[in-house]
Amino acid sequence: MRRVLVLGGTAWLGGEIASLLVAAGDQVTCLARGRSGAAPDGARLVRADRERQGAYDTLDGDWDEVIELAYAPDVVASAVAALSHRASHWTLISTVSVSADNNQPDADESAAVVEPEDLADYGQAKVAAERTTAAALGERLLIIRPGLIAGPGDPSDRFGYWPMRLARGGDVLAPVAEQRRVQVIDVADLAAFAVHGGGQRLSAVVNAVGPSVAMAEFFAQAEAVAAFSGRRVEADDDWLLAHDVRYWMGPRSLPLWLPATAVGFAQRSNAAYRAAGGTFRPMTETIERALAHERTLGLHRRRRSGLTADEEAELLSARG
Repeated sequence: MRRVLVLGGTAWLGGEIASLLVAAGDQVTCLARGRSGAAPDGARLVRADRERQGAYDTLDGDWDEVIELAYAPDVVASAVAALSHRASHWTLISTVSVSADNNQPDADESAAVVEPEDLADYGQAKVAAERTTAAALGERLLIIRPGLIAGPGDPSDRFGYWPMRLARGGDVLAPVAEQRRVQVIDVADLAAFAVHGGGQRLSAVVNAVGPSVAMAEFFAQAEAVAAFSGRRVEADDDWLLAHDVRYWMGPRSLPLWLPATAVGFAQRSNAAYRAAGGTFRPMTETIERALAHERTLGLHRRRRSGLTADEEAELLSARG
């Protein structure tokens, strides 16, 4: 039985990872404030605020595996200082947003990363976290860089926007799909890879991304899953930006829509992920899982990302 410490483990991805570890028979401890929920059944929750001194003092003994999900450099650094000498292996969940250039299709793990000059920036903070962890762990470290994570429970409300919106029916405002692509990793597949990588004590940097699919194909699959019978009204970038519609995520956005200069963001190479034992389910299954979750929450709820019904109605009227 392995002793595994999950730094987090009560929120979305961390909870998925901790649940899989418990199911595999590992002795799992989750260290977190506990504000995002409880640890999964079978895991022990140690409540601690990692921004405070002494956060790790109650953790005793050595660890076969430590899994870090945080990105704040000071929080990551304090964990490394307290625990790296007591861990046989360490997995850091990073992000493909560390890349310096999002305009290069099929970029792999060797692509240049941004310099961590503004640590309020998510990608730059993750670069700092990667460097701090690598300096202490060396060959005992697996860095996983996920792309857009999708599936039930997504706190950002990005991927689920489209199956939800299509399931509601009626005319749907969308970006022009031509020459655009969508690339995601299902949260369950990502969690499984984190558990697998730790179990194999992999020493690597891996972009954890699924296949890149044409946005038109993504919409076709989502429309089929949602039994959509309305009309998808496309608008080009200039029109959307002129009407204050935002890219990617957040309020008044069209999720998954990226600038034309970021074509590489949804076309990362997943060769290293597959070679390391990573798997991914069909996009249709991820859409189905996301829509089922959206239905449990309510298709008309307030969201963190996307257009509200009133915003979309106003924009569709302006579109004509």
